Amino acid sequence: MDAPPQENCWSFVRVAGYLEAMQLNTPRVIEADIENGFLLLADLGSEQYINTLKTDPDKADSLYSDAMDALLLMQRRGNVYQDSLPPYDSELLRLELSLFRDWLCDTHLNLKFSDSDEKSWQACCDLLVDNALRQMQVFVHRDYHSRNLMVMRDNNPGILDFQDAVEGPFTYDLVSLLKDCYIHWPADQIRQWALYFYEHLGEAARKQVDEQQFFTYFELMGAQRHLKAAGIFCRLNHRDGKPAYLGDVLATLNYVVEIAPYYPELEFLARLITEQIAPAWDSIE
Repeated sequence: MDAPPQENCWSFVRVAGYLEAMQLNTPRVIEADIENGFLLLADLGSEQYINTLKTDPDKADSLYSDAMDALLLMQRRGNVYQDSLPPYDSELLRLELSLFRDWLCDTHLNLKFSDSDEKSWQACCDLLVDNALRQMQVFVHRDYHSRNLMVMRDNNPGILDFQDAVEGPFTYDLVSLLKDCYIHWPADQIRQWALYFYEHLGEAARKQVDEQQFFTYFELMGAQRHLKAAGIFCRLNHRDGKPAYLGDVLATLNYVVEIAPYYPELEFLARLITEQIAPAWDSIE
């Protein structure tokens, strides 16, 4: 790996060590020149989850079971390392939500919020931040999805791109995996997979969080992540000259629209997406 100077190679090496100690399948760091951004890593091959899922969807159950088993292991064994990770606190959660407002609504679409819109937006942010902070706090990969998981013959999956790990809500990585920005599954299938995760949490965890509360945490956590991701995709276009991600924005935001009927607090977001963002998007794309 040849990383630019601004990349946090030390964090990559440190978290790689944590994950290896958990016996998860990550690139082993053979040698590291942190100052110059050079790392010699073990090779996990070239078969990304997303490619196999698209070409052979019959393998989805097996691949997602493996990924959730690895995630459960990360949360259980990661408890001894999570205190050394940055906290996924209110400040960071709100900063991420601001990406949607600043880069998608303002910079990309030039949508201006009225005073009423601003009040509604802040209420949504409060709800989503509170939902995240109320959850059990665990070791969070923070980008656990089909482009960062490799199909492996043994100890599947191979796990990449973990350098931004934090201590945060236990549903975050699960929603990244199952409500993926790059591949989409029917809501009933997502719920079935999520239930598998819940049932394998362990008795102590299930005593703290019943099934209904789990799905509330999961779905609202998804809203936070998808607003953040949509904002990042627009930032990648405007700041970094990477327009390819714009094609994933509306599908990503549709996850928010899908759950809004069950959460009246999200009505503002659903209307914003369907009545303003989607029509404006079609007119500029």
